[in-house]
Amino acid sequence: MTTSFVVLSEAAGNESDTAPFFGFMGAAAALVFSCMGAAYGTAKSGVGVASMGVMRPELVMKSIVPVVMAGVLGIYGLVIAVIISTGIPDTGYCMFGGYAHLASGLSCGLSGLAAGMAIGIVGDAGVRANAQQPKLYVGMILILIFAEALALYGLIVGIILTVKASSGCAAGAGPA
Repeated sequence: MTTSFVVLSEAAGNESDTAPFFGFMGAAAALVFSCMGAAYGTAKSGVGVASMGVMRPELVMKSIVPVVMAGVLGIYGLVIAVIISTGIPDTGYCMFGGYAHLASGLSCGLSGLAAGMAIGIVGDAGVRANAQQPKLYVGMILILIFAEALALYGLIVGIILTVKASSGCAAGAGPA
């Protein structure tokens, strides 16, 4: 009889011993995946800048934009990871909060990874093409902005889910 009560109370969203695991995994996922995207974007577009710099060294500083935009992706993951980790209390943390924080971290992290891949590929090809045809610069910047927006969408959804996690645990998060 006691065992079934414990199982039912955990299913209803009350405090659980495993809930913090999911919350902290969300924080880790946000940071790790966003930094993977930032690293890939920086490396891939950096190779393009180095290659282009051999032909047109005067354009190196102008072509550093993709590298900077890729680096910002890691900051998005850091912001969500800090928000999540500070939102996990020592006691009274429910499964709803753990799952919401996991979803928050994954949304920010995976969108940062996808954006980093897009920025890296566009940055590499874009700076090389810009060295041959300077009129392509504005088009490259626009494509990079739209790629960066993908990560920004993940950041916004991550913040919304984090707010929902704290309000859900406070409200009991159980069925009505």
